[in-house]
Amino acid sequence: MHVNIAAAEAAITAARKRASELGTKMCIAVVDSGADLKAFYRMDDAWVGSIDIAIKKAKTAVFFGMPTGEIGKLSQPGGPLFGIEHSNDGLITFPGGLPIVDEDGVLVGAIGVSGSSVENDHAVAQAGVAVVGVSDLPAHPWRT
Repeated sequence: MHVNIAAAEAAITAARKRASELGTKMCIAVVDSGADLKAFYRMDDAWVGSIDIAIKKAKTAVFFGMPTGEIGKLSQPGGPLFGIEHSNDGLITFPGGLPIVDEDGVLVGAIGVSGSSVENDHAVAQAGVAVVGVSDLPAHPWRT
C-alpha cells in the first residue's frame, strides 16, 4: 500500500501552510512506501541545498519506519546505530522526516521537510502528516 497523489498533495499543502505561519521557506518531499518520490514542492526562495535534504529525510523515515530525529538519537557516537547515515546512499539523521501511517497502522510513505531550524522542519512535517494519517507505527518485535 502506498500514499496516493491526493494524500501527498494534501500533506504538502498543509506543510506549506504551516511553513508560511512560521515565516519559513521550505522544501517538502513526500515518498511512497517504496521510498520513491511521490510529490515535491520547493517554496520560493527556499535553499537549493534543502531539496536533497528534504528528499533524504523522507526516504530515511520510510526506510526505518521512524522519525529521522529518533534515528539521530540512536546514531550518536557510541550509539547502536552509529554510522548509519552512510548507508543507503546517505541518510539524514536529524528532525524533519516523519513516516506516514494509515488508519490500519500500515506504513504508506513519509514526508521530509528542510529549510529552517530542525524544530521548524519537524513542526512543518507534523502538519503535513496530520492531514493524511499519523507518524507512529504499531509495535513490532524487531523495533528498537
